[in-house]
Amino acid sequence: MPKKIAGNLSGIKEVQIDQLQQLFEMNVGKDRFVSPQILSALEKHTGEINREIAVYINRQGRVVDVSVGDSATVKLAEIKGRRSSRRLSGIRCIHTHPGKPAMLSDVDLTAMESLNLDAMAAVSICPGREMEIYVGMCSLGRGNPESQGKYRIYGPYSVKEVTEGNLMDEILLNDRRTTGPWSAEPGREEIETAILVAVQTPVDREEDVMESLEELAQLAHTAGVGVTERLLQARPKPDVATYIGGGKVDEISLRAQVMGVNVLIFDDELSPAQQRNLEERTGIKIIDRTALILDIFAQRARTMEGKLQVELAQLNYLLPRLTGKGVALSRLGGGIGTRGPGETKLEVDRRRIRKRISDLKKELEQVRKNRELHRIKRKSAPIPVVSLCGYTNSGKSTLLNRLTDAGVLAEDKLFATLDPTTRKLELPDNRTVLISDTVGFINKIPHHLVAAFRATLEEVVESDVLIHVADISHPAMDKQVESVQKLLMELDVSEKPAITVFNKADRLPDHSPVELMIKRIPNSVLISAKTGEGIAELLKLMSVTVPGKRTRASFAIPYHQASLAAELHDKGRVLKEEYMPEHILIMAELDEKTMARVIRYKVEEQNPGGSSNVR
Repeated sequence: MPKKIAGNLSGIKEVQIDQLQQLFEMNVGKDRFVSPQILSALEKHTGEINREIAVYINRQGRVVDVSVGDSATVKLAEIKGRRSSRRLSGIRCIHTHPGKPAMLSDVDLTAMESLNLDAMAAVSICPGREMEIYVGMCSLGRGNPESQGKYRIYGPYSVKEVTEGNLMDEILLNDRRTTGPWSAEPGREEIETAILVAVQTPVDREEDVMESLEELAQLAHTAGVGVTERLLQARPKPDVATYIGGGKVDEISLRAQVMGVNVLIFDDELSPAQQRNLEERTGIKIIDRTALILDIFAQRARTMEGKLQVELAQLNYLLPRLTGKGVALSRLGGGIGTRGPGETKLEVDRRRIRKRISDLKKELEQVRKNRELHRIKRKSAPIPVVSLCGYTNSGKSTLLNRLTDAGVLAEDKLFATLDPTTRKLELPDNRTVLISDTVGFINKIPHHLVAAFRATLEEVVESDVLIHVADISHPAMDKQVESVQKLLMELDVSEKPAITVFNKADRLPDHSPVELMIKRIPNSVLISAKTGEGIAELLKLMSVTVPGKRTRASFAIPYHQASLAAELHDKGRVLKEEYMPEHILIMAELDEKTMARVIRYKVEEQNPGGSSNVR
């Protein structure tokens, strides 16, 4: 079966394609870099179609692939050569530059490096001028003291010089260099680096989009990915097919190749079609904000509940992105977007994924019921529940550690806390409350996460008081506060009693302007969870805000109302109890609701003889 010409064949006549097919029959031989016949054919065909043409030649001198591009670029396929990725592939590429100089571009050189080619040659095809050829080779043994830089460039050559020269000897010598101790250099291992991409529409402010990109960079850092560049594309609206438009896709693809980038991260959630189109056109991994956050959650989940929630969110995200029969979910290799606490082999079909989603929902429903039982048990005892909520990395875990010595992991990374933690806290008025640290909120929070983390977010829903922790030192604090308040409204808890805590005061050079602003905000306090500044004021504010504030009083409970005495023990804090001839004398601290039930038995004054005057 004849081999097919790859690349962009639109607009090319059948007879021209047949002529290009003949390149496969031109054997170069083992000792020559390229033959005059191949160069002559490349000159003829490039002049006729005005497009770049690339041929791949192996060490035996056979043409193994032919690809056609456009007037500026040609897409190079990844040809399978011999040996490991640490070694040269045994294949060289010769491609044309129609109407342009033959000097190798950065794109040419990085393509040679990424494909581990023996060599990359560029041939200038200009009407009325003789052919000019440049040849590049990689210095793969970068630890080798004999290597001079990352690449070695040879030329310019004429047709005679390149076909009769000793370039094959140089390739074999370079190949031997890579077998030395320098070939196993750790630097050759692939490290994930990314370009961040966002679209700015006419309704978006540039500063808002740049702040979102900065947050995306922090997310990438948390996921362990290096960010090399941030690109902002202005468009009337996101492109339906590629989000950023075809021209920009080609530009970013070449830029990623030159910079050695292996991931593109987009600041919005991409549709399955957009993600598929982008991966096909760029040839590298495409990650959107949702997938990036899910990846971080997969790394951070520690409890069984957290792992269940992450897996459910991941599968709901991946399900519509399955295409074809038996398509694996492994997604272009390892790294971000491929981790998960659930099944390690994600080569499952739609039916199995839907079954797994159904099972996960049942397991999480059981988790929800168990939480509900715990909450009912807590409600039976008069212990108020306080939830710490706020934007991710605002200092909630550090504050919990400061208040309770909880020992929760607190890092300067987004989503350092995923699994909720609850601890007891003694307030200045001697009341005990339960205080919970919850997962941080974020702008553009994916709906998959809101649905999957319903069980966790119910801690916020069922709490008596919210403590909204905000990072006072962050330049986008107002936007972060707004995002949190929006999500609290979606959870229908915005009317709950709340305290606003402006954290990280230690990062402010001057408190006075901030303190004036905070004084205008009701129920707020400026603190530093790190240094302890303002913690005493926060505890006093919690004593006032937390419902169930207790009042100390004495009660004379008749024996026929002994059930009320039992209620005082259950709902209040009994300090003293004495059995008198006609009643039980109890001194207790009670909340307003319990006080109202026994107010008629309140003792106004205690007589020396032991009798009491009762209201």
